[in-house]
Amino acid sequence: MSSSVQRVRLTALIRGRVQMVGFRIFAEQAVGQIERDENTEITGWVRNLPDGASVEIVAEGERAALDLLLSELEIGPPSAIVREAQAAWGEASDDLEPFELRY
Repeated sequence: MSSSVQRVRLTALIRGRVQMVGFRIFAEQAVGQIERDENTEITGWVRNLPDGASVEIVAEGERAALDLLLSELEIGPPSAIVREAQAAWGEASDDLEPFELRY
């Protein structure tokens, strides 16, 4: 059995009051905390969508770390109101850079 852990891709769409409340920075900080706590790497990005009411996150990493990230995204920062969180899982493409904010 291999000691390597399989990486997966999470594509999450978070809807509600999630723009202009620091949600992208919150997501970036959550990734950093999970990376430190779990001694793992998460690659990907977070961006606001043009509808003014949703944020998209694409992240790759170990499933357990991304489950933790999704749990954080479902809550959001104190000023956010998360009304819906949709998650889609897939195979990692390993083509993403270190986690970043997109504008």
